[in-house]
Amino acid sequence: MLKFLTAGESHGKCLTAILEGFPSGIEVSSGHINTDLERRQGGYGRGGRMKIEKDRVEITAGVRHGKTLASPISMFIENKDWVNWLDIMSPDESGEGAAVTRPRPGHADLAGGLKYNHKDLRNILERSSARETAARVAVGAVSKRLLHSFGINVYSWVSGIGEVFWDGSGRYSGFDEIFAEAEVSDVRCPDKKASEKMKKAIDVAKKNGDSIGGVFEVVVTGVPPGLGSHVQWDRKLDGRLAQALMSIQAIKGVEAGIGFAAGSMPGSKTHDEIYYTSAKVSSGNGFWPRHPRFYRKTNNAGGIEGGMSNGEPIVLRAVMKPIPTLYKPLRSVDIITKKPFAASVERSDTCAVPAAAIVAEAAVAFTLADVFLEKTGGDSAVEIERNYKGYLKQLAEF
Repeated sequence: MLKFLTAGESHGKCLTAILEGFPSGIEVSSGHINTDLERRQGGYGRGGRMKIEKDRVEITAGVRHGKTLASPISMFIENKDWVNWLDIMSPDESGEGAAVTRPRPGHADLAGGLKYNHKDLRNILERSSARETAARVAVGAVSKRLLHSFGINVYSWVSGIGEVFWDGSGRYSGFDEIFAEAEVSDVRCPDKKASEKMKKAIDVAKKNGDSIGGVFEVVVTGVPPGLGSHVQWDRKLDGRLAQALMSIQAIKGVEAGIGFAAGSMPGSKTHDEIYYTSAKVSSGNGFWPRHPRFYRKTNNAGGIEGGMSNGEPIVLRAVMKPIPTLYKPLRSVDIITKKPFAASVERSDTCAVPAAAIVAEAAVAFTLADVFLEKTGGDSAVEIERNYKGYLKQLAEF
């Protein structure tokens, strides 16, 4: 139903995103998108690029008077640093710039150079840069507007940086409160003590000229059962979400629910038992209730069973490796001379886990918006709401 493309290089003139298949009548503004772009640029441990750029989106097509038209939505994000790279990144033949010939371990540099036969690795590193995720955050912000219109909310927070982990403890009334606490943390961890320890771990890595990775979580509430499908491999919801998260730069592992912990647990303690209540349940927002008639007291499955949402909150977790660009560079080999050198250094962050969590929100939001439209159909917000309420009535009468 939905698809998007992004274009642009890290130090090029701009980033562009085009979102196609989006229905009409959904409220969207540049302010909604800019909020998430600003969140992406925050976080303790970010590098000098964040001081240069102040991302702002310009919606150039697909939205009129604050509502989507159903035509392709085009978004433009200027790279303010472009003025300092005019010669190096010029699309014209007159451009100049020393070739990058020393691939950095852990980057796309060497593999991309081999694949596309580029002897100047800047042709690879500019596009493979995580700068591209700004465009994806813009797409995700629009997708969130669709989901939010139907009572579906996407949250994220950081649960670990380096060897410091938050165990989930604390007195919280729900995901809203956990998210609110994460939003005021420099590292986007809900726990204040863990946040301070994480910041110290980042400081140590920076002092040593090193980088540090971590773990973040994405939780989605208000999701009805039946998104995704068991009938074909490429329609399974957990598979599609895992692919979306793994497509984010530096993500090396994804799990749903208890994830890898299930491998060390017996089945009797792994699977979520099913309960039923005959009481009439109201959602409070006109859509899917938080406690449906069929429900589970645990959520080890992370809201997904058999490749489909089961009505419980979707809980995902991903690990981000340490950023491979180091101020204490690793060894590499020059692709022209074949001689060993210390890998070249591009401006970089010490830790980008908090930012990666925002990008993950966007990736998850787009994927869920896609499967939601597959289930509800409709070319406009009015038609989707009519179809969705019909499905919810079917669920209530099951």
